[in-house]
Amino acid sequence: MKILVTGGAGFIGSAVIRNIIDNTQDSVVNVDSLTYAGNLESLSLIEGSERYAFEKVDICNRAELDRVFSTHKPDAVMHLAAESHVDRSIDGPAAFVETNIVGTYTLLEATRSYWNTLSQDKKDAFRFHHISTDEVYGDLEGTDDLFTETTSYEPSSPYSASKASSDHLVRAWLRTYGLPTVVTNCSNNYGPFHFPEKLIPLMILNALDGKPLPVYGDGMQIRDWLFVEDHARALYKVVTEGEVGETYNIGGHNEKANIEVVKTICTLLEELVPENPHSKTTAGLPCEDGNINGFESLITYVTDRPGHDVRYAIDASKIERELGWKPEETFESGIRKTVEWYLNNKEWWSRVLDGSYAGERLGVKG
Repeated sequence: MKILVTGGAGFIGSAVIRNIIDNTQDSVVNVDSLTYAGNLESLSLIEGSERYAFEKVDICNRAELDRVFSTHKPDAVMHLAAESHVDRSIDGPAAFVETNIVGTYTLLEATRSYWNTLSQDKKDAFRFHHISTDEVYGDLEGTDDLFTETTSYEPSSPYSASKASSDHLVRAWLRTYGLPTVVTNCSNNYGPFHFPEKLIPLMILNALDGKPLPVYGDGMQIRDWLFVEDHARALYKVVTEGEVGETYNIGGHNEKANIEVVKTICTLLEELVPENPHSKTTAGLPCEDGNINGFESLITYVTDRPGHDVRYAIDASKIERELGWKPEETFESGIRKTVEWYLNNKEWWSRVLDGSYAGERLGVKG
């Protein structure tokens, strides 16, 4: 079948496309406006496939969306395009309202218009898969509580509120118009090709450069970490096998406090790059506080972000029970693969850090 993926040049979207092209016979139409987080270099390994097409289109542009649907005639939509960084949403919420709410509405209407032209068989087989986040649920109070598919929504940030709004729109388009939709809510993703402003790649790259490793508050905020390639497999399961109207929570079964994640990265870097000038091996002189220099000495505690949720944790038993998916990576195996990927792919992240990758968005070679 042919799947239209919005936000396919982003972190999760590019993993979804790589998974589809590498592991199925399906075709993909990548619809992405190439904002700061969109990077076509994340798709360099599959961009030559005859089953892949790219459309530089903003999901808020209805006329262009209509053209894309008419031209490519997809059998399903996987909607990943979103503004997704909490700190950015606090500093500038307007873009999150525009993309995540108005953009989702515009995409739903373009999809519905196209869907209404299909034969009944194709209508029945069609899916609109909306990819969301566990942040819509807010904060967990108890240490044993888990987010389930029926947990009430209590978003804390402009980002999570905008995603909650888009979730409600998708369900309303099923209830009101019969558009066959399915929703997934995932925990924190990590892995290769992650934009360097996010926690894990930021810590890796700052440590390699001897820069401070900023940790919010006491670092005890807990997240359930999901390796992005596991997530991509789950999303394909849902779009091809999920039941219309259902919600599936996708988690990694890996609850870790932020400070534990940062210290794990430091430990791996000590092992993998002992020759780095900031490792214990190379800089093994005592610090003023008596500790040994090394990557952990770069950890710096900073003022917590406003409204910072303390704990997220996903109950992913439904998708395992009904669709047979569970993560293949433990946090230990996934974080090692991630650190090794950044060590082996300096060209990719260097072009992100110096901005040269942005030439794609301007139509020039960077």
